[in-house]
Amino acid sequence: MPQDGSDPRDASLNNTWPGRGSPTWTGFPVSADSELEPGQGHPAAEPAEPLIQWRGWRLQAFFLCALVGLSGLAILAHELGSRLHVDASWRADGRGRIELASSADPLLQPHVGKALVGVADGATTVGITSLQGLQRSPRWLVKDSDRARHLVLHEQLAYLFAGDEVRLHFDDGAKVTVQTTPRGITGLPVMFWLLAAFGLGVALVGASALLSTPSGRNLAYAVMALSQGGNLVFMAIEATLELGLPMPFARLDMPVRMALDLVTAAAMVNAVCLTPRRLPGAIWIAAGGWVFAAGMAGLFSAGMLPSAWWWTQVGVVALGLFATGLLGWSYRIEPHPFAIVLQRFSFAAIATWTLLTVAVATADQSAASAHNVADVASLVWYAFFGSVLLLAPFLVKSQDRLREFSLMAAITTVAISLDVLLAGALSLEPFASLTVSLLLSLTIYVLARRWILSQPMGSSVLTTERMFEQLYRIAREVEARPERTATLLAQLLGELFEPLEIDVIDRRYRKSRVTGDGSGMVVPVPLLGGDEVASGSVMIRFAQSGRHLFSSEDARLTDRIVEQLRRAVHFDKAVEQGRREERLRLAQDLHDDIGARLLTMMYKSQSPEMEDYVRHTLQDLKTLTRGLAASNHRLSHAAAEWKTDLTHRLTAAHVELKWNFTFDDDILLTVVHWSALTRVLRELVSNAIAHSQATHLDIDFRLEGDRIELTVSDDGVGRNPRAWSHGLGLGGVRKRVKQLGGAVEWREVAPHGISCRVIIRELSARW
Repeated sequence: MPQDGSDPRDASLNNTWPGRGSPTWTGFPVSADSELEPGQGHPAAEPAEPLIQWRGWRLQAFFLCALVGLSGLAILAHELGSRLHVDASWRADGRGRIELASSADPLLQPHVGKALVGVADGATTVGITSLQGLQRSPRWLVKDSDRARHLVLHEQLAYLFAGDEVRLHFDDGAKVTVQTTPRGITGLPVMFWLLAAFGLGVALVGASALLSTPSGRNLAYAVMALSQGGNLVFMAIEATLELGLPMPFARLDMPVRMALDLVTAAAMVNAVCLTPRRLPGAIWIAAGGWVFAAGMAGLFSAGMLPSAWWWTQVGVVALGLFATGLLGWSYRIEPHPFAIVLQRFSFAAIATWTLLTVAVATADQSAASAHNVADVASLVWYAFFGSVLLLAPFLVKSQDRLREFSLMAAITTVAISLDVLLAGALSLEPFASLTVSLLLSLTIYVLARRWILSQPMGSSVLTTERMFEQLYRIAREVEARPERTATLLAQLLGELFEPLEIDVIDRRYRKSRVTGDGSGMVVPVPLLGGDEVASGSVMIRFAQSGRHLFSSEDARLTDRIVEQLRRAVHFDKAVEQGRREERLRLAQDLHDDIGARLLTMMYKSQSPEMEDYVRHTLQDLKTLTRGLAASNHRLSHAAAEWKTDLTHRLTAAHVELKWNFTFDDDILLTVVHWSALTRVLRELVSNAIAHSQATHLDIDFRLEGDRIELTVSDDGVGRNPRAWSHGLGLGGVRKRVKQLGGAVEWREVAPHGISCRVIIRELSARW
């Protein structure tokens, strides 16, 4: 490692960081705060194995969690199944009353469709004057007074239904005494089992994430999953409601579910302090979120929080907005594309939560629809939020699907919230409210999807034509210099994805893979050219200047590019082999046929001038055949041959040659390069000899980096090159220079003469 602070790696790998001061070259891991899959910064001979083997204490702990969850679910089902109830189902009528919907009891069947006005057990009678008996969750009652009445009513009903029989009073004056019986586990509704299993699954997924890789962000995810699992279990209990919640759930529902929502929001703040990178002061920021949530829950438990529902809703929004602000700060520190996605999804979730809040608050003004709005809208919200938490670990490698699923989940919640809001607030007919809500939701979906996914998904900055040129150029250069495979592949990926960070690591993978959070991708360096062992992999991070998340489609694209590069190299080798064989055949024919005839002519020449001319022609033929037979020419050797050849020709024409040749790298010229440069030099010298009447000829040849500059100047009588008609000679010069990707220009020089300047800016771009 150099001690002067310089970077020993190929400077051509540096990618400019848009908006930053200098190129970014990194060796991974970048910092302890940046997320990177373990092991990717260290050498390894084989592909990475799964990070966690589910065995030992992890497997035991997971089975213990599952056993505790299943046992708790079984105990809960047993308690609910043993609760006494009346075999009847109830519903709200159009006038805000509870009416009998159906019953298998012969005593109640004649009263189906009648409104219930009271419940008694002989000494105690409870009047039913509102729909609060059907209100499943006090958590979604807006007013404190309604919540207090709800609690009293459900405790009274629970007391009455605990007896052996109960008397039901209907609005037509009928009084029916019916027996209460335990429903049994098999009598629990299907919705209970679905929601309970769903909640248990969400909680177990959170536990598995924490056990697989114990870390702060996985702990925050596990807390969110456990909280949402608890919400779903409470909703499963509420699904068993007929008349009155089972004790003690009526009293626990509001404080526990309020705490679960606040804990979820605080855990989200904690998570964004650590994901996608650890923020400065993360511990104190996370602690602030937890203190805020605990303080609100404590104030409610102490009875010191009036308008508790509003405080809970606003508190969740405040913590959510705080989390989005932290994500914006995180992106400014390190432009991680996942921060953009998380921030935009957070905004969408907050907007959906706010819409749900408005829908419930608006519907609270209508007693007939309040309980339906609260039940349906909250059920959809928790179900889809739980679905996102449940599927997130499994869809992390296919993030496009996760984003689409999350969007559809949020939009479905929006559609239902809009439906109940329009039906409750504007008193629209069901069909009209459903139609309007669907249209609005589809509009929101189109706009939100474009906003959330447009930048993170990104697009390739390389056109197809440019990609083909790059692949062809790399294939030719790799064939000549196999050791530059990794460098050239990194350059190609840099142009394709515009990453902020790019590096060649020693670890070897079988195929391209996306890192866990989508911020980076590892592309294996293929075996090309003469390599016996591939030189590791190329790691790229933060594509599109930190605005693009890598996906499985990007990994497949890079695999296809690498495969096309491999095919291009093999094809080019086959083509070059055919060219080499054809050049050898042509060189052999020239040597055996034309060479023999020229040699005979030289020995039979009648004058010294003719003999000397044929001798020079033989020398030219020897140079030509030797050049055709060789596949590559060292620049210094080619220059020596050029100088020797031109010196002989100019000396015979009594023209003095001044030769200047400088280069910073003794590169290998292909036959194409050598042939074109040889013919250009010969034609320019021949033109000076034939037409300029010059006595001096200056040739200056310079190679700097990948740029060639050739200047041929004479002191002859040539004038006004713009007026020249370019025949085969000068036309051939233009054609061959253009073949090398260069340009040629003739101009007058003082005091007299012509200068021709040839510039080839990127010699290696044309192989």
